[in-house]
Amino acid sequence: MTERALVAPITILAIIAVVSALQIGAAVFAPVACALFIIAIVWPLQRNLQLFVPKLVALAAVVGMIVLAFFVVASITTWGFGRIGRSIIADSARFQVLYDQLAEWLEGHGIVVAGVWAEHFNVGWLVRILQGSAVRLNTMISFWIVVVVYVLLGLLDTEAAARNAKVALSPRSASILIDGSALTASKLRRYMVVRTLMSLVTGSMVWALSAAFGLRFAAEWGIIAFALNYIPFMGPFIATLLPTLYAFAQFGSPQSAIVIFAGLNVIQFVIGSYIEPRVAGYALAISPFVVLFSVFFWSFLWGVFGAFIGVPITIAVLTYCAQSPSTVWIARLMGSPAGSSEAQVQNVTQ
Repeated sequence: MTERALVAPITILAIIAVVSALQIGAAVFAPVACALFIIAIVWPLQRNLQLFVPKLVALAAVVGMIVLAFFVVASITTWGFGRIGRSIIADSARFQVLYDQLAEWLEGHGIVVAGVWAEHFNVGWLVRILQGSAVRLNTMISFWIVVVVYVLLGLLDTEAAARNAKVALSPRSASILIDGSALTASKLRRYMVVRTLMSLVTGSMVWALSAAFGLRFAAEWGIIAFALNYIPFMGPFIATLLPTLYAFAQFGSPQSAIVIFAGLNVIQFVIGSYIEPRVAGYALAISPFVVLFSVFFWSFLWGVFGAFIGVPITIAVLTYCAQSPSTVWIARLMGSPAGSSEAQVQNVTQ
C-alpha cells in the first residue's frame, strides 16, 4: 500500500483519537477552552490598563470584572429559573392533570406517541430535574473557579507567549500563529458583542410579549430568553418551548399557547435570521449547517458548555485555516472569509 493510500485511514484514526481525548478529558480541556475564549475577549482591556497602572493592578481589576460579570449573569439566570421552578413544584398536581388531559387529547387525534411518552414523563420527573439542578450548580461553580485561575495565569503570560513564538517558530509559522490569534480574538469579541446585543433585544421582546398576553413571570421568561440566546439554535428553541408549555398550563387553552408560540417564533426568526446576520457582517459569516453541527458536536463532547463554546471554537479554527494557503479552502468551504489581508491583521493588532 502506498503512502498516499495510508493518509486517509491515518487521518480518520487521528480525528477519532482527538475527539475521544476531548470527550474523556472534558474536565481538563473545557476549562482551558473557556479561559482562552475569555482571554481573547478581555486582553485589550488588560493591555490598555497596563499603560496607566502596574500590570498586577490591571490584572486584578480585569479578573474582578470577569468574576462580577459571572456573578451577575448567574444570579439573574438562577433567579429566573428558580422562580418558575418553584411555581411548577407548588402547582405540580394541577400541571400533571393538564398534561394528562393534553396526552388524552392527542391520543384521541391519533397521536399514539403521546401515550408512550406519558409512561415515562410526569411532573414528578420534571421536579426531580429541577431539584438536581443544585448538584449541577455546584459542579458549575467548581468549573468557573478553575477557569478564573487559568485566565489569571494566561493574562500574565500572553505577551511572553507571543515573544516565545517568534523565537521558537519559523517566521512564517510565528506569523500564522500570532496574526491568526489576533484576528481570532477580534472576531470573538465581535461575536460576543453581537450575541449580547441580540440577546438583550430578544429578552426584552419576549418579556414584552409575555406581559402583553398576561403570561405569569414575564420578566423571568425574558431573562431566560436572554441567557439561552447565547446557545445558537438549541437555546432559542428551548426559550420558545418553555413559555409555550407554561402558557398552556396557565390559560388551559391550546389556542392561547399557539398564539404565544407563534409570537415567540416570529421574534426569534426576525432577530436570528434577519437582524443578527446583518449586524454581525461578513467577518463572522459561517454556514448555518456548520453552526448547527458545531452546537450539537460540542454539546455531545462537553454538554451545555460545549453548546455555548462550539461556535467560537469553529470561528477560531476557520480563522486559522484562512491564514495558510494549504488550508484556506476549508475556510472558504465553510463560509468563513477566504483570508485576512495584512491591513485587517494590522488593525486588529494595533
